[in-house]
Amino acid sequence: MEIVNETKDTKGRFVAMEDDMELGEMTYSIANKDLIIVDHTGVNDEARGKGIGRALFLHLVDYLRTNEIKVIPLCPFAKLMFDKHHEMTDVVR
Repeated sequence: MEIVNETKDTKGRFVAMEDDMELGEMTYSIANKDLIIVDHTGVNDEARGKGIGRALFLHLVDYLRTNEIKVIPLCPFAKLMFDKHHEMTDVVR
C-alpha cells in the first residue's frame, strides 16, 4: 500500500492506494502555512478492518512533524486517534 498526498489550492487529502485502486482517504483544509484542519476520514467498504484508517492517521502525523505543521482534528476518527495516542498530540493545536 502507498499513501500519496494530493493538494489543490486550500484543500488536500492523503489517499491510500494499492494496485491503482483507492482504498481510503483523509481530507483536510489548509488554514495557513502552519495549520491544517482534518475534516474527514473514509475507507472503502472492501478495505475496512485492514488498518487503512490507522495508516492514514500515522502518515498524517509523520507529515505534520516533518513539515512543522499543526492540525485541528475535526474529523471524529482523527480526534479519536489523537485521544487514544497522547504521544502524538504534539502536532495538535
